[in-house]
Amino acid sequence: MAEQEISHGKTAAAKESPKASNPLRLVIAAVVVLGALLWGGSRVYHSFLYVETDNAQIEGDVYPVISRIPGRVQQVFAADNQLVAKGDTLALLDPADYEVRLAMASAALDNAKASVAAAGEAATAAAATRRKLGADLRRSESLRRQDVISPSEFDAVHAAATASSAQYSASESQRKAAEAQVELREAELRNARLQLSYTAITAPAAGHVSKKNIQPGQYVAPGQQLIALVGSSDLWVVANFKETQLENIRPGQSVTIRVDAYPSEEFEGKVESLSAGTGSRFALLPPDNASGNFVKVAQRVPVKIVFTDNPGSDVKLAAGMNVIVEIRVK
Repeated sequence: MAEQEISHGKTAAAKESPKASNPLRLVIAAVVVLGALLWGGSRVYHSFLYVETDNAQIEGDVYPVISRIPGRVQQVFAADNQLVAKGDTLALLDPADYEVRLAMASAALDNAKASVAAAGEAATAAAATRRKLGADLRRSESLRRQDVISPSEFDAVHAAATASSAQYSASESQRKAAEAQVELREAELRNARLQLSYTAITAPAAGHVSKKNIQPGQYVAPGQQLIALVGSSDLWVVANFKETQLENIRPGQSVTIRVDAYPSEEFEGKVESLSAGTGSRFALLPPDNASGNFVKVAQRVPVKIVFTDNPGSDVKLAAGMNVIVEIRVK
């Protein structure tokens, strides 16, 4: 009998234990549901104030370093990822051929100047002869009217004066042609100096050396890209928003930028401009909706966002990094 009472007591306690724990479970469940409602409500409220996309990257200017003349690479001063300033010499081509051309152009200019001097002397002599024979002609005309000289003598003086005028005109033409040659040779000399200066390949802007494709001994051609400089002084973000998100986006709106490389950092920015075309419109093979294979897809429009705060020296942002942006639209 006592054993039955003990067994009955245990059964009653076991039945009462779940009932005793039910209020705690209800409280926990209520807290979880309330937290979910608060979180969901905050996200819904947030969606009314902000538009967000993770289809965004940091962009920067990329400057191509090209050779303007053909030549063999003599020295390379640039190293991978090196920070260079505008005007720094990155490589040097063999200048021997261009130094010879410069010397030839200089000698041609000296020769042209000598020709100008000779033509000037000839023109001066011709001018003096023309003046003398012109004066002789005027005296002969007076003497002929007085019948002091014969017609044949007057004709000889007249012919000599006419010839001197023609000779003067020819000498003036030669002088002008020689002066034109001087101008041509001066231009050739300037061009030779310019070509020689191109043997020093310099940085078109400040930035970091990237995609270095130049080695000593290599022969380069005009227009060949040798180095790419990624500018580091001016970076911005291009965010590709869906066209359905653009209704309330305007230039000047504040933006929160989170970089994947620095998940604990947030940067401030602002909308600078919106693209006039979708990204697909500028693709290599843009879609042709008139082809009959039309499938409506939400297009993305690039939005340019600029940084409004300085990231700081401990943050190394680089072009191509992925970011998440939020634009406050209300």
